[in-house]
Amino acid sequence: MRNKEWTIQSKHNLFDFGLKEIICYRHLLIQLIIRDVLALYKQTILGPIWFFIQPLLTTVVFTFVFGKLAGVSTDGLPRPLFYLAGIINWNYFSECLNKTSTVFKDNAQIFGKVYFPRIIVPLSISISTLSRYTIQLLVFLFCIAVYHYKGIAIHITPIIFAFPLMVVTMTSLGLGLGIIISALTTKYKDLAFLVGFGLQLLMYTTTVIYPLSAAPENLKWLIQLNPMTNIIEVFRYSFLGKGDFTTCSVAYSVMASTLVLFTGVIAFNKVERTFIDTI
Repeated sequence: MRNKEWTIQSKHNLFDFGLKEIICYRHLLIQLIIRDVLALYKQTILGPIWFFIQPLLTTVVFTFVFGKLAGVSTDGLPRPLFYLAGIINWNYFSECLNKTSTVFKDNAQIFGKVYFPRIIVPLSISISTLSRYTIQLLVFLFCIAVYHYKGIAIHITPIIFAFPLMVVTMTSLGLGLGIIISALTTKYKDLAFLVGFGLQLLMYTTTVIYPLSAAPENLKWLIQLNPMTNIIEVFRYSFLGKGDFTTCSVAYSVMASTLVLFTGVIAFNKVERTFIDTI
């Protein structure tokens, strides 16, 4: 009987998003999302209550430090609402980036034992983090309702229909940057130590604690280079009626986030083939 030789090799190329495989492994994706949501606060005393406490405590601190002490402008908006709008969006972006930036290191044992589309893991992280964002968004809407009940006018604008696009843009940006960093840290491991510190500094280049209208004219273009700036400004204008953005600036954020995600997928596909030898 004639012997047959079999060669097993990957059919993926660097530009393959693996959408068909993701659909085929959708049940695994769902299970990973559920695991991430349940594990997030499973061993904490207050559990899911931290979803509500964390943004509210940060808002109180920002209101006192930047509002009362520093006297930073909030464009005429109530300070708690102004800061909360920036905090919940920045928290979602930074958490997506943080958690996906260590995906190879955190899942090396699983990746080395069984095959499944690796991109499912960072994708599940970004979707599970979206559940936390949704809860914090409800907290924000509740605060708007409280101010409205007190007779303080809050103007929700038709731009709110662009909100889903901004969420997708924010997710693409966080996921894309996260998997780029994850790919780089397989070779340059000390890069992981700079992520948390870099994110803290990066927050001050956005309009989380100040409105774009209050920034010096010669620095506005620099602040808007950060795609998160325009996302936050659109969010504030959508729900609170105050925000400084243009169609071009929003288009820039969408295109920049898409480019970052596309670059991230290429880097991820390249590294996943050999990362097990260097991790």
